[in-house]
Amino acid sequence: MAYPDSEQPTSLLLLAIVSSFVVASSLVVYPLNSSMATLRPMVMIMVLIFWLLFQPRYVGVFTAFLIGIIADLLMDTRLGQQAFAAVVVAFFTKTSSIYIKELRTSSAWLLASAALIIFQLNLWLLQMFTQGVFVAQSAFSLLMSIVSWPLVLLILRKFVR
Repeated sequence: MAYPDSEQPTSLLLLAIVSSFVVASSLVVYPLNSSMATLRPMVMIMVLIFWLLFQPRYVGVFTAFLIGIIADLLMDTRLGQQAFAAVVVAFFTKTSSIYIKELRTSSAWLLASAALIIFQLNLWLLQMFTQGVFVAQSAFSLLMSIVSWPLVLLILRKFVR
């Protein structure tokens, strides 16, 4: 069955979105030594933020919830913590991207940095309330995520037209 020309790029884009999440999930579980593991960027959330910014038609709040549940299962956190934080990030990203007329690299970096900070603050609050634990080493991961955001932007932007 031949697809019309308008549906062909959509299927390629959806394949790129799914593939990027698969690669991100494999980077999340890749074994590192303990000193390097604290510096591991939050790749799944970074990829989620990218697609929320540049393809909001295909990636939304439900996708953020699903990615959060998958991240909870992959990282062995309490079920729903990362999902809740990812949904909050999705709401923040979608509402703030409405007010940005032209999404340049600098504005995307600032928006992604704010979303990453919101994600980490939500995780810290949820972990303090549910487990009574505060993991300060997550700040290193947050800083690495903010610094490495342009790399994610550079790699994934070629899939966005």
